[in-house]
Amino acid sequence: MILAKNHWKTLMRGLVVATIGTLALTGQTWADDDDTGRPGAVYTSTNAAGGNQIVVFKRDANGALAPAGNVSTTGLGSGGGLGNQGALALTKNGRWLFAVNAGSNDISAFKVRPNGLTLVSKTPSGGTRPVSLTVHDDLLYVLNAGGVNNISGFTIGESGALTPIPDSTKPLSTAATGPAQIEFNRDGELLVVTEKATNKISTYTVVNGIANGPIVRDSNGATPFGFAFDKLDHLIVSEAFGGAPNGSALSSYDVNDDTGALQVISGSIGTKQTAACWVVITKNGRYAYTTNTGSGSISGYRVTSDGKLNLLNADGLTAVIGAGSGPTDAALSRGSQFLYVITPPLSAVSAFRVEANGSLTSLPGASGISNTATGLVAR
Repeated sequence: MILAKNHWKTLMRGLVVATIGTLALTGQTWADDDDTGRPGAVYTSTNAAGGNQIVVFKRDANGALAPAGNVSTTGLGSGGGLGNQGALALTKNGRWLFAVNAGSNDISAFKVRPNGLTLVSKTPSGGTRPVSLTVHDDLLYVLNAGGVNNISGFTIGESGALTPIPDSTKPLSTAATGPAQIEFNRDGELLVVTEKATNKISTYTVVNGIANGPIVRDSNGATPFGFAFDKLDHLIVSEAFGGAPNGSALSSYDVNDDTGALQVISGSIGTKQTAACWVVITKNGRYAYTTNTGSGSISGYRVTSDGKLNLLNADGLTAVIGAGSGPTDAALSRGSQFLYVITPPLSAVSAFRVEANGSLTSLPGASGISNTATGLVAR
């Protein structure tokens, strides 16, 4: 018997929900199963106009970071903020790292080695001012925020090099949208783009590697920015509300990957902080975190199995980094045991341990990043 795709997804959601419930009853979690005793790495980019570089940090099993050098992308950064999430992307198997070069309109690809990175290719982005990347299996899509905004697709070869996909370049809702992020959903059958200037969310169905669309809808709240998908493919989006003091929020949506349609689950649940922008979700799907650039803080949310959002802390302060710290990009280590956040005004990376109840415990961070840094990934 062949099940319709959405019916199959419903059955799988039920199975995952039941499994999560069993783990909760037995006291087990998925939060740190991949991290215990295993070191990793954290990467960001300088985004320097005179020459973009990847800044590498080694991560030990306790979450501590140690500088491990810089590697040139051989491309150019913008020398300023990009208003984006996803300037770096790491393949699921951890073999390849990709970076946007917003100043030279191309994408650099690196092979991830035990002792660092090796540049393998640099490819035109299919537009101007690339700001965000997303990867699923052997597909990569880039969001171009300059000129006439667009998205464009590539295949990832065995060497890590990118090959443009014919007919994959597609427009956004209009020519100039202030786009922030592009991301595949979990099964790679849908792409989502947030548009800050238009207050829209554009979606694209993906068939044989080619994006179709956009399907455009209004964001539930103003200035949709960063987002992520949870384990059950609910879409969770930050809303900066134009930087209004203490006015930012998160919304969650149910997603139909056949049509690209979005249905609001939790609408604009406030952070009670300013300029929520970047979003990450733990591997077990239970917690979402957003960085509040205007407040120097992080807000955490509990995510229910049906995608509803609830603040972890009544005041929205799950962690405080400090006034003027301007936290931007965030990344979780491979098993979500550690959360990292870049603070470009401080030229630093802040580090936290993710506790079983979703709270964050501050760890020693690291310095040495650029005050124009953008993008953050961890493994």
